[in-house]
Parts: sequence; C-alpha cells; structure tokens
Amino acid sequence: MTAAAALAGLGTAVGGAAPADAAPALSSPARASGGLAHPGMLHTQADFDRMKTEVKAGTAPYKAGYAVLAANPHAQSTWKPNPLARVVRGGGTNVGTLYHDVHAAYQNALRWKVTGVSAHADAARDILNAWSAKLTALDGNADRFIAAGLHGYQFANAAEIMRGYPGFDLARFRTMLVDVFYRQSSDFLAHHNGAYVTNYWGSWDLLSVACVLATGILCDDRDKVDEAVTYFKSGKGNGSVKNLIPHILPGGLGQWVEVGRDQGHPTLGVGLAGAIAEMAWNQGIDLYGYDDNRLLKGFEYVAKWNLGHDVPYIPQTWNYGAPGVWSGSRTLTAASADSRGARRPIWESIYNHYVNRRGLNAPYVSEYARKVRPEGGGGNYGEGGGFDQLGFGTLAFTRPKAIVSPGTPVPSQGATTDSGTTTATGRPANPTSGGTRAQGDRGDDLAATGAGAVAAVAATGVLAIAGGVIALRRRGASDRG
Repeated sequence: MTAAAALAGLGTAVGGAAPADAAPALSSPARASGGLAHPGMLHTQADFDRMKTEVKAGTAPYKAGYAVLAANPHAQSTWKPNPLARVVRGGGTNVGTLYHDVHAAYQNALRWKVTGVSAHADAARDILNAWSAKLTALDGNADRFIAAGLHGYQFANAAEIMRGYPGFDLARFRTMLVDVFYRQSSDFLAHHNGAYVTNYWGSWDLLSVACVLATGILCDDRDKVDEAVTYFKSGKGNGSVKNLIPHILPGGLGQWVEVGRDQGHPTLGVGLAGAIAEMAWNQGIDLYGYDDNRLLKGFEYVAKWNLGHDVPYIPQTWNYGAPGVWSGSRTLTAASADSRGARRPIWESIYNHYVNRRGLNAPYVSEYARKVRPEGGGGNYGEGGGFDQLGFGTLAFTRPKAIVSPGTPVPSQGATTDSGTTTATGRPANPTSGGTRAQGDRGDDLAATGAGAVAAVAATGVLAIAGGVIALRRRGASDRG
C-alpha cells in the first residue's frame, strides 16, 4: 500500500510529579449529588451573574462583547434547527449543518442568560431537542473524530446552560451525546484509529479530551471526567500535556508540539486546551497550573511567535503511519510561518485566568487578547475553522483582577531548559496589594477573584481569520495531516 493510500484510509493528522490539582468545593456552581458542579463547564452561575450585571450597566468591555454576540445571525431567537439522522465529515460532508445549529444553540443560550429573554432559551431548547430526537450516527473517514470531539464538547456546553429549562429533554440529549459523540472520542484516545499513537498531532487528542470531559460533566459521570483528566496528564498521544509541550525553554516559554508545522493547528490547540482547563477548573480541578504552569508556558510560546516575535525552537521529529501498513518520519527544524498571526477567539479565557484570576504575568497572551478583543464566535470568522471554538470570551471571561497578598506562593513561571538550567521569570502580577490571594500550587482558594477594576479595553470590531478559514487539515503531500 502506498503512503497516500494509507493516509486516505487513516485520515490525516492534526499536529504529531505535579502540584496538587484538586481544590476545595467552589462557591459558585451548585453541586450535584455525585460531586459535580452545575452549571460547571465553560461558565458558572457566578459568570452568568457577572455578565448580566455588567452588560446591563454598559460596562466596558462587556458591552462590546455582548454587542458582537447580539449581532451574530446564529444568536437570533428566530433560528430554526435542521437536524439530521446521520452527519458525515470526510469522504463527503454535511457537518456544516450540525455545527451551525450547535453554535446557534450555544449563542441563544448565552443571550438568554445575559438578557433573561425567554425567546432565546426557547430557541436553544428547540435546537437541542430537535437534534437529540433525530441524530443517531456520525460517519466519514478519520475526520469523523474531529467532528465528534469539536462539536460534542460544544453541544454539551449549550446543553449545560439549558439544564433544568422547561421542556428541555436532558435525558435524551445525554443519550445522544454519549452514543454519537463521546463513544468516538473515547475510542480515539484509546486506539488512535489504528495508527501509531504519534501519527495524530496534539489537536486531535485535545478535541477528544474536551468531548470526554464535557460529556462527563453533563452526564454527572465522574468516571468520564477522570478519563479526560487522566489522559490530559499522562496519555500516550501528542495531546497529553507533556507531549503537547515537550520542551521547556528559557524565558517562561514551552515549545508547542505543532508550531513547526503551521500556526492554524497550534492556535486551535491553544483554544482547546484553554477550554479543557476552564471546564476542569469549574469542577475544582486545576489543569491550568498542572506541572508548574506548563500550559501557560505553551500559551506564551504560541502567542509570542504569532505576534511576530522570535522564539527558540528545538528540532522535532514526527513519526507517522500505522502498524503493518506503512510508516515514515519528518523532522521539523524551525517554527513555521504558515498562517502566522492566525486569529481565533481563544485568548480572553486564558488571559483572564492567569492574569486576573491568579495574578500571574502572561505578557504575550495579554498582548494577543488585546489584539483580538472583543472576541466573536461561530459565524464571525468564516466557515469551517471559524466554528472550531465557541468564542465570545470578552463577554464571558472578563473578570476583576485578583488581589494577591505580598509573598503569596504561586506556581513558578521560571523555565527549566532541557539541560536543567532554571530561569526565574514569573511573579504575581500584583505583588504589593493585600487581600485575597490567588491560588498557588497547593490547590487552595480555587475561585478567588477578589475585587478590583477591570482593565479598560478598546472595542474595535471583530477581525476575521486570514483567508476566512483556517483548515483543520492540510492536504499537501509535503505536510500529511
């Protein structure tokens, strides 16, 4: 079998001792009897209360963030669902029908929480119910795993917002989510479509982890939550955090596994990792700070390169193929300029966690967040890759700065190089103020945000991804997967 033929069967690849992570019960989300918190995915009730209050008051940047949401065609209460029994991605596709409705459900649900207008809740409920009543299969080539992961975790987030709303059939939606989306994502993490575990880059693993985690939360299934968290920490594939960020470099930077490939995929991965970390955080699990803030170092690396700055790069070999079928390798020797400067609505949640919630420095993440503010969502960034993330982070994740006590221990942002040299670079962003401290590396004060001014921002309109679409896959023979 030729390499090209083997790839056609396998699909192509997206990409190639820790601090305590469990924290005391959160004060915001209501906890189910199984110990999971609701609402407790990307947003908690405290988040919704903050959005509603600040939008009503016309506070910047919430006002601009909500304006982008309200203007999106998917966020209109007149949206009508178009459910399918069978969705296909790869080898023929109708997946756009699914993701347009997924984003319409999420955006209407979010508008309802901010405005209290029941027409938006009715629209979101009707979309969710229509799909759970009809969808039974998600097919295609290996790209079906992409659809399962991305749109499974997104759909689950819409359903989590609508939990308890009159007429929403949560039980039926849970069944659909498990049977159609979760099973494929879980199988991918276990078997990687029969390929070598290194064949698929980090983004494939991350979108699958996101779906497994969101399914566990929606279904009050602690085993599924543990499955996702365990894979993120110690899985064999490129989306496990130490494989996702294999090299810690000077200057508080962590080399992202796909940066040598292009920039569409690393920024996709940043958005997925941020979503996973936020969902876990709202369940009392700190993946943001896991392994001495490894994610932050990776986020800073991707942001720095895509903002136009130089970054160090350690050559990386990608091994691809499938046992008994074919195999090969390719060595990446420098950070790629392909799609450099990619714009996705992914930075606000990351910035607001590290800088405002935890009081840490994240200079390049902060700069990127300013650059794309106010963030839009599906429908604001073109077709295809423009629906890879739910977005609207300026509205949803802006929060007051945490008050950090002098001398508060925080996870180090120092960088240990591969040779073992440590460079201390990180400090609390506000080390002289008193009051509530941001969480350190011991799992305490998980949701402490304190009180303080929200940084003023300029609302300058939503910027489109270059070219309208960032493809989730590259099909050229020189960059398989």
